[in-house]
Amino acid sequence: MTLDELLKIISGKLVVSCQAGHGHALRDTATIERMARAAVDGGAAAIRCGGVGGTPDVAAVAAAVTVPVIGLTKIGSSGVFITPTRESALDVVDAGAQIVAADATLRERPDGLTFADTVEAVHARGALVMADCGTLEDGIAAAEAGADIISSTLAGYTENSRRLSGPDLELISELRNALPDAVLIAEGRYHSPEHAAQAIALGADSVVVGTAITDPAFITATFAKAIAGARSDGR
Repeated sequence: MTLDELLKIISGKLVVSCQAGHGHALRDTATIERMARAAVDGGAAAIRCGGVGGTPDVAAVAAAVTVPVIGLTKIGSSGVFITPTRESALDVVDAGAQIVAADATLRERPDGLTFADTVEAVHARGALVMADCGTLEDGIAAAEAGADIISSTLAGYTENSRRLSGPDLELISELRNALPDAVLIAEGRYHSPEHAAQAIALGADSVVVGTAITDPAFITATFAKAIAGARSDGR
C-alpha cells in the first residue's frame, strides 16, 4: 500500500483502536478480532491494534478485516515502549500490518538505534510508518526521519507534552502549520464525536478513537459517574 492509497482511504474518516491490556476483561485475541470487525461494520476506515507473537492480535485482525491495519506492539510499560525497537517494528510488519505505529519521541530507544533506523527498515519491508508523537518537536523530527504519518498519540503522556484531560487540539494546529503536506492523524483522549470533528476542522486527515468506542469499562464508568451525581431529591 502506498501513502497516497492510504490517504484516499482514511481522509476525513475514523480509525478505531481495538486494544485491551493484560488484566482487562476483554484481553482475548478472538474478542479483539470481533471488536475490529464490528468497528469496520460501523464505518471505521482502518483499525489500530497491538500484539504480536504470544498475543497475536495484529495477525488476527489483519486476517479478519479488509481495511488497512495500523499495527504495534508494546514492550514494557514506561519510557519508549510502543514498538520501541527496529526488531519489534519488523515483527509487526511480518504479522500483516500495512502500517507500523512506533514511538517517535526524542527519547532514547531501548536498542540504541534511532527512529530513522526503524523507518528505513520498515520501508525496506514495504510497509508505512506512523510516528506516535507527543510534541511539535517530535512531529518535526519524525517527518525529517522519513515517517509517512505523523500522529499525536503520545500528547499528554510524555514529560515534555501538555497534560490535558482531553485531546491536545492545539497540537493538531501546530503540527498542521509546521507540516502542511504531512499526513496527520489525531489521537489521544478523543472521547467525544465533537472533539473528533474539531480535529478534522483543524487540519487532521483522520482521527483515531479507541477507549470511547472499544472499552466498555470506561464507557460504563462514565455513565455511572454521571448518574451517581444526578440525584437531587436527597435519597
